[in-house]
Amino acid sequence: MRLHTAQTACRSSAHRHSPGCFEGYSGGRRGCNVLPDPRRASPPRPRLGAGARRPALQTPAEFQKPEERRLARHCLQQPGRCPRPASGSRIPALGTMDTSRVGVLLSLPVLLQLAAGGGSPKPGALPRGCPTHCHCEPDGRMLLRVDCSDLGLSELPSNLSVFTSYLDLSMNNISRLPPGSLHSLRFLEELRLAGNALTYIPKGAFAGLYSLKVLMLQNNQLRQVPTEALQNLRSLQSLRLDANHISYVPPSCFSGLHSLRHLWLDDNALTEIPVQAFRSLSALQAMTLALNKIHHIPDYAFGNLSSLVVLHLHNNRIHSLGKKCFDGLHSLETLDLNYNNLDDFPTSIRTLSNLKELTLNGASQITEFPDLTGTANLESLTLTGAQISSLPQTVCDQLPNLQVLDLSYNLLEDLPSFSVCQKLQKIDFRHNEIYEIKVDTFQQLLGLRSLNLAWNKIALIHPNAFSTLPSLIKLDLSSNLLSSFPVTGLHGLTHLKLTGNHALQTLISSENFPELKIIEMPYAYQCCAFGMCENIYKIPSQWNKGDNSSADDLHRKDAGMVLVQDEHDLEDFLLDFEEDLKALHSVQCSPSPGPFKPCEHLFGSWLIRIGVWTIAVLAISCNALVISTVFRFPLYISSIKLLIGVIAVMNMLMGVYSTVLATVDAFTFGSFAQHGAWWENGVGCQVIGFLSIFASESSVFLLTLAALERGFSVKCSAKFEMKTPFSSLKAIILLCALMALIIATVPLLGGSEYSASPLCLPLPFGEPTTTGYMVALVLLNSLCFLIMTIAYTKLYCNLEKGDLENIWDCSMVKHIALLLFTNCILYCPVAFLSFSSLLNLTFISPEVIKFILLVIVPLPACLNPLLYILFNPHFKEDLGSLGKQTHPWTRSKHPSLISINSDDVEKQSCDSTQALVTFASASIAYDLPSNSVSSPAYTVTESCHLSSVAFVPCL
Repeated sequence: MRLHTAQTACRSSAHRHSPGCFEGYSGGRRGCNVLPDPRRASPPRPRLGAGARRPALQTPAEFQKPEERRLARHCLQQPGRCPRPASGSRIPALGTMDTSRVGVLLSLPVLLQLAAGGGSPKPGALPRGCPTHCHCEPDGRMLLRVDCSDLGLSELPSNLSVFTSYLDLSMNNISRLPPGSLHSLRFLEELRLAGNALTYIPKGAFAGLYSLKVLMLQNNQLRQVPTEALQNLRSLQSLRLDANHISYVPPSCFSGLHSLRHLWLDDNALTEIPVQAFRSLSALQAMTLALNKIHHIPDYAFGNLSSLVVLHLHNNRIHSLGKKCFDGLHSLETLDLNYNNLDDFPTSIRTLSNLKELTLNGASQITEFPDLTGTANLESLTLTGAQISSLPQTVCDQLPNLQVLDLSYNLLEDLPSFSVCQKLQKIDFRHNEIYEIKVDTFQQLLGLRSLNLAWNKIALIHPNAFSTLPSLIKLDLSSNLLSSFPVTGLHGLTHLKLTGNHALQTLISSENFPELKIIEMPYAYQCCAFGMCENIYKIPSQWNKGDNSSADDLHRKDAGMVLVQDEHDLEDFLLDFEEDLKALHSVQCSPSPGPFKPCEHLFGSWLIRIGVWTIAVLAISCNALVISTVFRFPLYISSIKLLIGVIAVMNMLMGVYSTVLATVDAFTFGSFAQHGAWWENGVGCQVIGFLSIFASESSVFLLTLAALERGFSVKCSAKFEMKTPFSSLKAIILLCALMALIIATVPLLGGSEYSASPLCLPLPFGEPTTTGYMVALVLLNSLCFLIMTIAYTKLYCNLEKGDLENIWDCSMVKHIALLLFTNCILYCPVAFLSFSSLLNLTFISPEVIKFILLVIVPLPACLNPLLYILFNPHFKEDLGSLGKQTHPWTRSKHPSLISINSDDVEKQSCDSTQALVTFASASIAYDLPSNSVSSPAYTVTESCHLSSVAFVPCL
């Protein structure tokens, strides 16, 4: 059975191309590897639609000359006297004037039959001799092209016209070719049998095919080359035997193929070179033995192939070559030895005096650059994937005609001077260990057009290293260690790659590269200098380069541009404007700037700028006030106030993040491109990015803990139970902080994702790892909000059952509920943004994303303290107590805790009414640290027996 993909490839290639030389060869089991036709046959004519008229038949070129017309007329009148070829004589191929006359004479009896049968077929009728279901087209006046491919045929079709010049039987199920089955097709020039089930081809299968030039037998089940079936195909020029299972080539199988030019034997199971079989192919010009299992090439393996120009031996198991294995290849110009198991460089290559192209990729055992004496005509040398660490100083003396040098994927550290290689046009040294480019390394290479030095360790390039390269148009220095880049002599560059040089943070002026078309920079900000700015109104500055006019002069010039009096001048002005506009946008620079890689302003819009400044001021001031009031008595702080104070600390860290970003925006206002790369890669960006993630995650965890604590506290108060020890709460708080610390450290371990943008945040788009990180955070935080919601829903359900009167601090319950509601609402846009990035939803504009990240995300940092300050009565009490502490002359002699029996507290109630709670011999559990000790001067009674205590919970 044939693989469907191979069938499709063979079918498409069989219809589009004909075989020939090995340019563009690509191997692969069951692949077609179809190459251009040596005879340059015209492509198949397109099918004609219904009702379309066929063009008039053209007179064959063979009958254009008078002597040809006289010969044809004589044979038509007296066919019995037409000369016939002698037995065993060579029958030339039809198609050229000198070799087609005998074939024309042989065809005259058939021409008589055609003349007796009438003229040309009627339009729309099936041509005579066209098999059923096949597609037939005329090929000139008499010949016919027959396409029977991919029809599921199991045998050769009948009713084939004797005038068939092209027969395509590929991609069928033909398993046998009976002897003499094609003997009448004496005009057949191309036969395609690729992709069938042929396992054996008997003698005489191709008998009578005197004009056959192209034979395709690839993608079959042949175990050996047919012993006698191919003999005496004297006109055959191209033979395809690739992608079979051939393991044996009989010595005499190619006898008589004196015209064979191209031979495919790749993608088979050969283990050795069939030396004897090749001795009869003296006219062979191109051959491939790639993708076999050949392990050794003996001496004189190609001794009689004096006309061979192209030889492919790649993807074998060759580990050794005889010292005279290439003797006799006097015309060889291209040798491909890629991906073998060579132990060392084959010295037999030195005998190939006409060799022009040598490719040797994947020779990992070669540690030294080979001695190429004797290959002075070599124009292209590819030696990659080896272990070469240095080049000899005489490399150019051995190869004076070298034009292409590819030594990528080696271990080169230092480069010699290539100034003697005056014909060099392309150099590829990527993926080496080069650390420096000296002034004379590429000196005076006037013809050099492409230079690839990517993926090295180049940290230093001499300022004049490229000064004498006038023809250089492509330069690749990506992924090196450059901190500066010399521009001298690079005015003709059209392609420049500098991406991956993270230390190269300075801007490069576009004036140094007037011909540049494509450029890749390390940072998007550097593309701002190449016309990638966001403000189109900067175009007029391109016209006034070097003009130091004042602002008034510029305004007068702009007005003068508009007030053009003459229509001629206006037209010229518009043409100049269009040219300048094209010049401005002709450079393709990547990565391109945008809302997250701005050229001028970090924040972009004033709405974001005002929002960030407001959040920064409120978050710092309000959280500082909350922290100072909550922690005024650290020994007597309640558990819920401890949580509120720690949350305020985390919110203050988020305020620090917003403050730093606002400061950076202010200092780089209007010129952020000059500082963007420095800011992204600086320590400051990573620190505040770390603080923002740590603070936001800690706030979510602590808020979850506060919700659970309130629910647990209400339950204990209702059942007169003791609360969880204060030390346990502190341990849980530390655990929450540790979890947030781990989460904030992940981006640093994953390649410093905080430096992915000037916002110093892992963006919810871009790399899959970053998107996965953000989605994981959203899922974790959503789980926390779900837990808080469930806890508070259960709490309020219990309150509705009459437990409210047992709560002494319901103001804190309400405060935590308010925080939960506010933070949950503000987190919804963040969650939606992360999931939309995961689902590749692009309807959200970058400006909206930027607003969410800079304003919505840090907004709880200022709302949380504001809610506590404005709506919680405990803040007023704590603030008043703090005020008394700051004024010693008004402070009481003995500092005390807030009495639960004070007049202020008695005036408060949860529902604007006073609640009266009666405890009979009850042990009142205050929300104090379990290990706290009261001051001797002011004793706190934890268990008191009151007959009736007037107690008001809160608002």
